Amino acid sequence: MSKFRFKKSSYSEPTGECVEVARNVPRIVAVRDSKDPSGPVLTVSAVAWGAFQATLLGDM
Repeated sequence: MSKFRFKKSSYSEPTGECVEVARNVPRIVAVRDSKDPSGPVLTVSAVAWGAFQATLLGDM
């Protein structure tokens, strides 16, 4: 499997409490806690991630 290249969320708190997301692997989105980069990684399909984002943006 390819290595994930994580990017910190643009909504990151100044204290660094946020998630990092990697979208460089086709059809997979990986998410991790920015405070624990060697910790667990959640992977979801790109379709599921898009639905999750749409739900969040719909609530704003």
